[in-house]
Amino acid sequence: MTATGTETVNSASNLVQQQHFSIASGPPLADEPGLGTLTLPGLLREVTTQFGDREALVAGDVRWTYNDLWERSIEVARALRAAGIGKDGRVGILMTNRPEWLTGLFGTALAGGVAVTLSTFSTPDELEYLLDVSAISVLLFERRILKRDFADVLTGLEPQLEVAAPGEIASAKYPFLRHVVAVDDTPGGAIEGWDSFLARGDSESRDLVEETAARTRPSDAAVLFFSSGSTSKPKGILSAHRGVSIQMWRFARIFDLSPKDDVRCWTANGFFWSGNFGMAVGTTLSAGGSLVLQSGFEATAALELMQAERVNFLVAWPHQWAQLQTAPNWPDVDLSAMKYVDTNSPVAQHPTVSTTYTEPLQAYGNTETFTITSCYPANTPVDVHGNSSGKPLPGNTIRVVDPLSGEVVPIGERGEICVKGPTLMLGYLGTPLDETLDGEGFLHTGDGGYLDDTGRLFWEGRLTDIIKTGGANVSPVEVDDALETHPAVKLGRTVGIPHETLGELVVACVVPLDGIVVDADDIRAFLKERLASYKVPREVLFFDSSEMAQTGSAKIKSSELRELAAKRLSE
Repeated sequence: MTATGTETVNSASNLVQQQHFSIASGPPLADEPGLGTLTLPGLLREVTTQFGDREALVAGDVRWTYNDLWERSIEVARALRAAGIGKDGRVGILMTNRPEWLTGLFGTALAGGVAVTLSTFSTPDELEYLLDVSAISVLLFERRILKRDFADVLTGLEPQLEVAAPGEIASAKYPFLRHVVAVDDTPGGAIEGWDSFLARGDSESRDLVEETAARTRPSDAAVLFFSSGSTSKPKGILSAHRGVSIQMWRFARIFDLSPKDDVRCWTANGFFWSGNFGMAVGTTLSAGGSLVLQSGFEATAALELMQAERVNFLVAWPHQWAQLQTAPNWPDVDLSAMKYVDTNSPVAQHPTVSTTYTEPLQAYGNTETFTITSCYPANTPVDVHGNSSGKPLPGNTIRVVDPLSGEVVPIGERGEICVKGPTLMLGYLGTPLDETLDGEGFLHTGDGGYLDDTGRLFWEGRLTDIIKTGGANVSPVEVDDALETHPAVKLGRTVGIPHETLGELVVACVVPLDGIVVDADDIRAFLKERLASYKVPREVLFFDSSEMAQTGSAKIKSSELRELAAKRLSE
């Protein structure tokens, strides 16, 4: 370590750590190994060139090589061009994890457009909002997901949908929307079938698509993901090709995987969440592996699929681990191919599994940075990572500030985590960037934590009240807004309670109207009609008004309510 003025520089890791203040930077991005082309078309072209005939994905009876994935993506791109998509045109993707989700995203990128990923958990009210704010021109969707028919949902949202021309619609409610395409059915009318949609591209030049893709710049807008924020509505987060591509290339290095490892990755978590997309798709494709797709999580079927496809790498959340362990075929399934699973995970304890691998769990990130900002790679010993959230990745700077004054705090002192770097978003939909970042270009995350004197970040939770459950973010304000429309609810507040497998349990605290009898099942049934399933409280607790401690401005004290709810649940 050498001193330079008020700073000390660790020349071995290029980590810059100010002596007295909570600021840490990773090495220069130019020094990061393993990065390829920093656009989505360039990334797909590069992995296709390298791994052409290797298997890229399997989904039921469908098996595609990397060449197949490239060709199918070109096919979608040609169809999108025929539907009017060019530079910055927005294409919505509302599907489970299936091959067409990937060709929809890469096809959009090849056509020069922006892929808008939409959650399959969306209720009609939520989807109405997402379609409105995203301004998509083409919607590619899966009609039947679980018990929901999204064709019925869409026509219910816009009963005045008109057919302007064959395969083209006109909607006063959604004036930018011109094409609605069902991937798994052909409902007819204003909704076009997948084969008919692809046939549109027959008249489009393949050369034009490839030239469009070649002219994509790393700074161009690539994807629009949604994430719940501190308000009741999801935030649209626009990211550039560079940020998404950096993370996709980077994850293979972080997970310590390469083409020689023959990666076979299973996940049932939706690719519409950036973390799942980055970890599963990014790691697998950049390592030349194969994605084993399951459109929805069902534990017994998942175990059968892992056995049949010799899966060796999982991207799953804690509550899914627990369900796998309790599945009826757990004792008999052969998981001997599993190698890249954490030694402390339930799957690693299966009698057929033998591994010494440790996952890169020491990490911190946000959708705004298209996943990780700090991290330690896989197989880092505990005496190095110290159960921290890692050190800043190349190109990133992290600082911790006083949440009120914005001043950088001394090393070791707790405050708000602020970040900036090459994967930082282009901005929130509808919000000027100067209202999002501070004067030095840092994003104030709303997360609390501290930096130690070696530059390790320790994340300690939300300074705001966002609930992290089963890998998803739940805005308590959104749940409260729905809760207080119930005719028997006088006051409702939602909190997160620590939970062993989910991370946090969503708990609704309710004060009923005087003289009205209501039970927890009634409240939950009411909310199920209005919220995505993961947002519906697992527990509903009832209180008197006097038990809801308030601040001087008549706001509920979330910290005290959280403690009260935890105590009630433990009784």
